[in-house]
Amino acid sequence: MEAVTSVFVTAFNGIKTMGITDLLDVIIVAYLIYKVIWFVRRTNSYNLAKGVVLILIALWLSYIFQLTMINFLLRRTVELGLIALVVLFQPELRRLLERMGRSFSSKRSVSSTEIEDAITQTVLACTQMSASHTGALLIFERKEKLNSIMTTGTIINSDISAELIKNLFYNKAPLHDGAVIMREGRIAAAGCVLPLTQSTNLSKELGMRHRAGIGLSEQSDAVVIIVSEETGDISLAVEGLLKRHLNGGTLDKLLRTELIRQEEESGKSAKLLKKVRAFFGGNQNEKN
Repeated sequence: MEAVTSVFVTAFNGIKTMGITDLLDVIIVAYLIYKVIWFVRRTNSYNLAKGVVLILIALWLSYIFQLTMINFLLRRTVELGLIALVVLFQPELRRLLERMGRSFSSKRSVSSTEIEDAITQTVLACTQMSASHTGALLIFERKEKLNSIMTTGTIINSDISAELIKNLFYNKAPLHDGAVIMREGRIAAAGCVLPLTQSTNLSKELGMRHRAGIGLSEQSDAVVIIVSEETGDISLAVEGLLKRHLNGGTLDKLLRTELIRQEEESGKSAKLLKKVRAFFGGNQNEKN
């Protein structure tokens, strides 16, 4: 009991001596740990993460029990392993750095009315395609640009309408096999090829169209709508998660939550950033 009390007293005394910089340091480290866990989950690297943890535990035990040769070999393994991890996750690390860079880039502001009109027309098209068992794959681009995906298809750059969407996915149309990408309230491209998911935990009922939609949602922040050709079911994929058996009303609510709310939050963040820049810029001018 005394040992437990001593631990709590020591922890309390440590908290009392913490300053603002110490608290900020803890928050940053906690955020980095969270992002590492998120990255592992996003890239389906559970087994690899387990292997890394086992090696680190073995390294610690070899140090505790003074197993000099094993400790030497494990340390060399860890050093080489860091380089190997960078090579293995090169595409994911590149996308992560690109996403960080895009967060500071400028973007054309899209009004809520434009997004609402796009959602209304998309839901109408998906409901009608579901009734006729017309397969479809539609993507709403968000912050992360999908330029590399668009190059695999045909540039459209058109207003969004339910009739146009249905014509693009008509089974005898030349672009019906690919995906349609929506950008800033407009149809940007059609007939695009998407990367397939690497997850092995999916239902066998899901075909290539669903696997492609999930794959893109794993690798970007896009919102993906899938209409099954076999069953007519409507599904929505976001961040690698698939919501199935949706009706028109549910799809409409989910799209408004994912697109309009995020756009409003992005607008607030942009205004806050402008205020911060103006504040520091004003202070700099006063100093000059």
